[in-house]
Amino acid sequence: MDKLNLLFTKDGLISQIAKNQSVLEEESCFVTEESPENFLEEKLAEILIKQRFNEISAVSAINHFTLMPEGFSEHESGFDLISYNSEIDRENEELMLAVNKKFGIQFYYTFPKKFYEKIKEPAIPVRFNFSGEKFLSKIHHKNGKEIHINLYHNQCEFFAIDQKKIILYNNLDISSEVDFLYFIMFTLNKIDFKIGETHFFVYGETTDNETFISELGKFVRHLKINFDNLPKKNFILR
Repeated sequence: MDKLNLLFTKDGLISQIAKNQSVLEEESCFVTEESPENFLEEKLAEILIKQRFNEISAVSAINHFTLMPEGFSEHESGFDLISYNSEIDRENEELMLAVNKKFGIQFYYTFPKKFYEKIKEPAIPVRFNFSGEKFLSKIHHKNGKEIHINLYHNQCEFFAIDQKKIILYNNLDISSEVDFLYFIMFTLNKIDFKIGETHFFVYGETTDNETFISELGKFVRHLKINFDNLPKKNFILR
């Protein structure tokens, strides 16, 4: 069974063609100053017509989201809740829901309609998800204070967990490694996580973020790299 995995970030699209547990093909496309208009939309169209897929998995890491307790049912307020954190375009974004029963929370997130409609065109089974939910479902936590950081291209998301309870989740752009390091330290102070007792776990594009990781290691006592997104491996922690 051939499956197409898609990851959408704030400025990029990563695709994988997989058969059972083997990745046959992988491609990354990122917008630059030289990229033409609708660059990612055209790349998506090219990927979708490569072959006939049995299933598509589309994950959004775009930081248009809000976090609510599982069971919250006022879905019509999803756009309003997201708008407190991010500027959204209701006409051009699809409102989506992702539930994580493991921790009893749910994410409202938006997905660009131009991508959503293009993915639905082939009329084959599609599973949409938010990167925060998929990341959280793969985390193995213990009982202490933990920070789990998932690194992307110019972007990251992280969870603060204490006694198996989600204290904080954020998804943000990384314009400067130093600024992000400061933000992490500032966040620890605000949620009363002491550096010496907090365990840090890093996932994702660790090779491309070596400077950030090495700087983080100068300040924290417990640091572990759990997964590195090597080619054809650990795509959103498959």
